[in-house]
Amino acid sequence: MGFNTSGSLRRRSLGAPMFGFWFALSAAVPALAQVPGTVPDEVPPGAPETPYVDRAKAYLFAHMTKERYGVLYYSVSLDGLNWRRLNGGRPVSQEYHGHASIARMPDGRYILVGNKSDSDPFVRFWVSSDLIRWSPYGTYKPDLSQVRGMANPLQRLGAPKLFYDKASAKYLLTWHTPNVPHTPADPERYWASQRTLYVLSSDLKTFEGPPKLLFDWDIATIDTVIVPGDDGEGYCAMVKDERYPSYNWPTGKTVRISCAPTLLGPYPMPGAPVSPNFREAPTIIRAPNNRDWLLYYEQYAGVSYGLSKAPRLEGPWYQVQGNSGVQRWNRFEMPAGTRHGSMIATDRAQYDAIVAAFPDAPSATP
Repeated sequence: MGFNTSGSLRRRSLGAPMFGFWFALSAAVPALAQVPGTVPDEVPPGAPETPYVDRAKAYLFAHMTKERYGVLYYSVSLDGLNWRRLNGGRPVSQEYHGHASIARMPDGRYILVGNKSDSDPFVRFWVSSDLIRWSPYGTYKPDLSQVRGMANPLQRLGAPKLFYDKASAKYLLTWHTPNVPHTPADPERYWASQRTLYVLSSDLKTFEGPPKLLFDWDIATIDTVIVPGDDGEGYCAMVKDERYPSYNWPTGKTVRISCAPTLLGPYPMPGAPVSPNFREAPTIIRAPNNRDWLLYYEQYAGVSYGLSKAPRLEGPWYQVQGNSGVQRWNRFEMPAGTRHGSMIATDRAQYDAIVAAFPDAPSATP
C-alpha cells in the first residue's frame, strides 16, 4: 500500500481474482510448540508447520455462540491460530448483549459496544480496565431521520462496531441500517438495502452531528471493521458485501477490503473477495510474528469459522485450512458454535489474568 504524489491512496485490488483454496495438510501439534521468541523456518507447502508463539503476546476473542445469540463468551489463543473457550463454555457476562466489538481507550481502558437487538434504538457501551469486569458506560441514540443520501432509513442498528483513531483522537462508531422492509416473498431486498453508517465522537458521551454514509458506493454492506493501513498509511475497511450472490453479482455475501488515505475516505470500490461466499463478521489480528495478517470470518449461521492470511492488507490473500475434522490438515482450530465477535491482542499478563478469572470449572462454594 502506498500514496502517490498527489496524496491519494493507490487503488490496488485487495484480493486474488480467484479464490486460493490452498489447503494446508498438517496440524499444529502442541507437543512440538515453537520455542517462544524464535521465528520458525519456512517449510515446503503442505509440510508440518509449528505456530510461532511470542512470550509477550496473546489474543482474546469476545464473541457470541450459535446456541446463545448476542451473549458474551470468551475464547483465547497464544498463537492467533488455535483457540479455546474459557469459563467452561459459559458466558462471561450476564449484562452484555450484542455483536461484541472492543476498542482500546486512550487512558488504557477498554470499551465494548453492543445493543439489545437490531431494533433497539440505542447503541450501548460498557467499560473495563481488565477485560474481566464490564460496567455500563453510556448509550447513544442515532437520529436516523437525518441521514443524507439515504431515503427513509428503517429504525435498525445492526452490529455496532468501534474503532479508536489515535491520529484524530476520535472514535469511529459504525453500524448498518436498511431502508427497505423485509417481505417473505422477497427477503433479500431488506439485506440488499443495508448501508454502513457512522458517527464520530471524542468521548462516546457526545457525538458529532447526525449519522452519515461511510461509503459512496451503491453496494449493500454490513459488519464493517476498520484498521490502520500497513506502514501507518491510511485506513482499510473490511466489509461484508451483502448482495445475494448470482452470476450478475458473484462477490455477494463475501468479505472484501477497501483502503483509503483518510479515516473517512473516500474509500474506493472494494477489491476481489478474500473469503468464499456466505461469510460474514470479519475480525482481524496481526500474527505474533508481525509478518502476517489473520482475517477471520464466520460461515453463518454458526457453521464454522474460516481464516484468510496475507503479508499485507493489499494481499496476496489465501485461505487457510482449519476445522476440517482431519487434525493433520488443520492450521487453525476454533471451538464449535463460535459466532460473531471481536479479536484483540493482549499481553501475556492480561491473558493469564483472564484465564484465571474464567476457569473451566466454577470455584466451589464454601
